[in-house]
Amino acid sequence: MANGSRQAAWEFFGAELKRRREDAGLSQSALGVRVFVSGGYIGQFEQAIRKPQLDVAERIDEVLRTDGFFERMCRKLIDDKRYADYFAAVVELEGLATRICEFAPTLVPGLLQTAAYARAVTLAANPFVTDAYVDDIVAARLERAGILKDATRPEYWVVLHENALYIPVGGHAAMAAQLDHVATLMRKRHALVLVLPYAAGAHAAMVGSLKLMDFDDAPPTAYTETSFSGTLVDEPAVVMRTQRAYDLLRGAALSPEASLALVESAAEDYRRCTSTT
Repeated sequence: MANGSRQAAWEFFGAELKRRREDAGLSQSALGVRVFVSGGYIGQFEQAIRKPQLDVAERIDEVLRTDGFFERMCRKLIDDKRYADYFAAVVELEGLATRICEFAPTLVPGLLQTAAYARAVTLAANPFVTDAYVDDIVAARLERAGILKDATRPEYWVVLHENALYIPVGGHAAMAAQLDHVATLMRKRHALVLVLPYAAGAHAAMVGSLKLMDFDDAPPTAYTETSFSGTLVDEPAVVMRTQRAYDLLRGAALSPEASLALVESAAEDYRRCTSTT
């Protein structure tokens, strides 16, 4: 589903929710109490700010006696199959976060990827899919990255392991362009990228990637991912441990200036390789 049509679905869901809630004589807060969320959460649905959640939609149907209307809306119009089930909620939260802190151990993270890099990553994991499938995945990844261009963009911190600079995803030309893109975002201060060098040795997140998200009106959330699964957690003790791990990674990384110099140097190395082949 294209971004415009998906947004229209959110807006339709919100308008119908508002109409049927008011017909039932319930305030946002009163409905929220009955479906176990805050009144502000209901308001975000109605304003098409937050993606409707299936479990909440099912409870709304029960309270408003709408015979599964909102559940069907979620299943047929709003669920986005371009993302794995375990990652879909993360995409929504990225758009609401005031700060995102990410550790990427082997690949440039999705929010920083160029189209060519994203295409190479997608094909590496899915070598038998159609071009249309790849196009959809790449478009979704670039759409996510749009939050870094918004006036209300979150603070975006990335600790990028040096691995990600030297694994030639998509070939030398694609890597040169990808690292140029990262360097541009660093210079524009749209992202603060720190490189964790090989010399740092063992580090606090030896397996998988890590993402932390902070919000104005909700507790912080942590997300960890390996090759075929991801876990989104908001349990305070676990989030605190994840935050400490990220602090340790950031402390072991190069300075912003040294990190930018290394990214630019790696891009130049790829360009030289391209010019000699």
